[in-house]
Amino acid sequence: MSARSTGGEEKRRVILDAAVRVFARKGFHTSRVGDIAEEAGVAHGLLYHYFSSKDEVLETIFRENWRVLVERIRAVEDSGEPAREQLRHVAAICLRTWRHEPDVVRVVVREIARSPEVQHRIGELVKPIEAIQRIIAEGQRTGEFRDDFDARLAGIIFYGGIEEVLSAWMLGQIPDGPDAVEAAERTLIDVVCAGFAAAPAPTA
Repeated sequence: MSARSTGGEEKRRVILDAAVRVFARKGFHTSRVGDIAEEAGVAHGLLYHYFSSKDEVLETIFRENWRVLVERIRAVEDSGEPAREQLRHVAAICLRTWRHEPDVVRVVVREIARSPEVQHRIGELVKPIEAIQRIIAEGQRTGEFRDDFDARLAGIIFYGGIEEVLSAWMLGQIPDGPDAVEAAERTLIDVVCAGFAAAPAPTA
């Protein structure tokens, strides 16, 4: 990659990072392109060199961050670990993102997942849920989990628990320090997977 193209990518990244901070702080609909340019320390016109509109900036934030999330969850699904461990890893990926990139979580959950335009992105948004559903179904197939419940519904419930924890952190309803993040992971797995678990085989 040439120095010029590298510099262009760095400016684009600066703009996107600034937009995340602005959208998280002010909300997408009340933010202006000028707010993003000011936060990024670039000329107003330069933003339009990389993005056609504020909407494209938001869409890019979602697409790039969501792709990373989906790829990490897919790697967990391909790991061959027991289903409970795979679910633990998925919960860790989602919940620890809050610790490392809370503004990205705010923007994705508040401005994307709960926006009126969510139907346009539903194919992407459901990919983590579908992966969780497949993990649960595989756990049922191997006998690790009970087979008398709907894996599709269980996947929605598991992912819904993750979203509710993230929302509680965003609203300041529960502590969100490092210990709290790990506690949330343990609680989610212990509570939900206890209901999934197959009964132990009777002893002779």
